[in-house]
Amino acid sequence: MSNDQPTSGQPPEDDPFLKKPQGPQEPQEPQGQQRPPSGSPYDSAPPPPPPPYDPGPYGGGQYGGTDPLAGMPPLAEPGKRIVARLIDFLIISIPLYLISLPFGGAVEMSDSKDGDSVGNVFNQTYSGHQLLWSLIGLVAYVAYDTYFTHKDGRTLGKRLLKMRVAMLNDGSVPDVGASFLRAVVLWLPALLCCPCLWWLINIVLMFTDKPYRQGLQDKAAKTVVVSTA
Repeated sequence: MSNDQPTSGQPPEDDPFLKKPQGPQEPQEPQGQQRPPSGSPYDSAPPPPPPPYDPGPYGGGQYGGTDPLAGMPPLAEPGKRIVARLIDFLIISIPLYLISLPFGGAVEMSDSKDGDSVGNVFNQTYSGHQLLWSLIGLVAYVAYDTYFTHKDGRTLGKRLLKMRVAMLNDGSVPDVGASFLRAVVLWLPALLCCPCLWWLINIVLMFTDKPYRQGLQDKAAKTVVVSTA
């Protein structure tokens, strides 16, 4: 009768009770920390949400937005813009009118008795004398606006009302090109073409344009008018 018991020493390779399974071993957790149980909501926690959009101290876009005005001062009030433009107009027009007096005045007055006042006004507007002074005025207004807008974004009227012109993309002071384009678009139609209609359109836009209250000159030069108060 044979003895089937294994001899003492190293256990057999095929002993199922002593042979450890060969496979990837699970890493041990550091001492003092416990792994959350399976199925815990912490197994695959989503990343934390991004911090709220910081518009800076002067207002700006909405949460997560890319508003170009973020971090810039608030937009200037339309009423103050109208008053500032009127001040600038008077600063240029009064000296021009006084200079024109020795030459017959900037505006020709007619003594016609035919009663056609509308026709007289039309003829006066496009007479050679009036056209000359309109061109002189155009040069003066464009030079005035271009210089002060490029200098620090503030004409004298805007300085008094505490506002300035800023580039829409970054809030910087407009360069010479943008300042000149803005002045030409503003004053060329106002002095040589259709002054009443042109001012009306710009005033309406300052109240109704969304979201930046841009007049036609602002849209052309990509600028906005902001408060500095």
